[in-house]
Amino acid sequence: MKAIRRCPGHTRSSPARQGIAACCLLLAIARPSLAAARQEVTPPNLLIIQTDEHNFRTLGCYRALLPEDQTFVWGKGVVVETPNIDWLATQGAVADRFYATSPVCTPSRAAFATGRYPQNTGAIRNNLPLRDEMVTFAEVLRRHGYATGYAGKWHLDGPGRPQFAPDRHFGWSDNRYLFNRGHWKILVEDTNGPRVGPTNAQGAPTYSVAGADERSFTTDFLTDRAIAFIRQHRSGPFCFQLSIPDPHGPNSVRPPYDTMFNDLHFERPVSALSPGEGLPGYAATLKGPFNQRQMALYFGMVKCIDDNVGRLLSALRETGLLERTIVIFTSDHGDLCGEHGRHNKSVPMEGSARIPFVIHAPGLIQPGTVVRQALGTVDFKPTLLSLMGVSDPTADEGRDASGLFTGKTDPAGWNDVTFVRIGGPTPAGAGAADAEDQEEGNGWMGAFTRRFKLIVAPAEPPALFDLETDPHELRNVIGRPEHAEVVRRLAGELLDYARTHHEPHLELASLREELIRLTGQ
Repeated sequence: MKAIRRCPGHTRSSPARQGIAACCLLLAIARPSLAAARQEVTPPNLLIIQTDEHNFRTLGCYRALLPEDQTFVWGKGVVVETPNIDWLATQGAVADRFYATSPVCTPSRAAFATGRYPQNTGAIRNNLPLRDEMVTFAEVLRRHGYATGYAGKWHLDGPGRPQFAPDRHFGWSDNRYLFNRGHWKILVEDTNGPRVGPTNAQGAPTYSVAGADERSFTTDFLTDRAIAFIRQHRSGPFCFQLSIPDPHGPNSVRPPYDTMFNDLHFERPVSALSPGEGLPGYAATLKGPFNQRQMALYFGMVKCIDDNVGRLLSALRETGLLERTIVIFTSDHGDLCGEHGRHNKSVPMEGSARIPFVIHAPGLIQPGTVVRQALGTVDFKPTLLSLMGVSDPTADEGRDASGLFTGKTDPAGWNDVTFVRIGGPTPAGAGAADAEDQEEGNGWMGAFTRRFKLIVAPAEPPALFDLETDPHELRNVIGRPEHAEVVRRLAGELLDYARTHHEPHLELASLREELIRLTGQ
């Protein structure tokens, strides 16, 4: 047993001094408990890993929640193993129905960062910048004493590409490795800072992957910078976001991931083999090519990401920070990966709009938690800050869902609906979308619950999908009498959202009248 140091002036013959000695003894015994109490109030660190265009079915923790026909949409046993992301899920929580509030890059990221709907951030579509007055979760944490850093794709500062370290920080004090746009495959750094490695004959950066290795390939390069930040700020608290531009196309990845899945035989998803019933144009099956090689490379990118998540977890363990750090894995939107005969995103179907959201929060969230209510990226900021016990000075439009993750909110009393939207009138002076960003079209908006999706669009008939009976979204059941009350309720919810949050789609008279008709008013 460790000897207890006597108080100064202690003698055996003095009862008073014996009392002082007893107090010293009690303090010495209590010291570990006091240290533990101090530890409990130490602000948690935060590490966010955000990918780009990520199909949720590629993650084992999501496949574990699905029946077989939805688990193996590309064929029996055709999977990529993701043990590190899955570990976060088993030790924390999975949000089973987490949706991109707007399933393209810029507006989804805007909602994620600000807790506001895209139309109220300035960044309603790709390549439009956040308005200066937007307060992100990073800015809130910075004001509370957090060291903040960001590495990877940002896509919230306008059309610049790659545009490293933009002048507007939005709370990210260290933004040296933040670049605005692009899905670059090789990054390097010299005395002038980071840059894209390969260039063309004119000196412009390219997406070439030739010569990429475990130091220069973008996923690895950015992870190295995240690890360096963690080590530098290990005394905490810190907030770091690692924004990996994969598995967004172009589908290419460094060795050995480029050949790792070549032996898999990818089948067309079920939703690509049926014309469906009464489907609007955005859900109709297309007959485009299904490329085996592209799918193998997509899986390779996902595997590379998971291995780098493993590297991050190892760094947190080595620094003793894992139990003091909230780790979140998510994406900005999905990729259909052949569902409905389509690739990429921008439509309200599950592969496009539904995204991964996994959170490991020791001491706050019980391991193995599954949140089944419908949530959106707009809910992220208020939920996160509430979970961390950080006061938020802004008026967020998203909901605080922290109680669903901690068990403090009765799920039966939660209004299970989130609003998802895309497109709409472009703000004056915004400029035309470039070739990369033509996907948004005329747009649509919808009210999503765990089971149902009601969607209205300017150029399409309204649609209702029942995910319980039709998980592949092949039947529009808007006119079925058994769903009449669901349609009325969700139309009312959608109309209230649109009026409250200045939804520009409501400016179109025909769509507004359609919504009112669906409510039965």
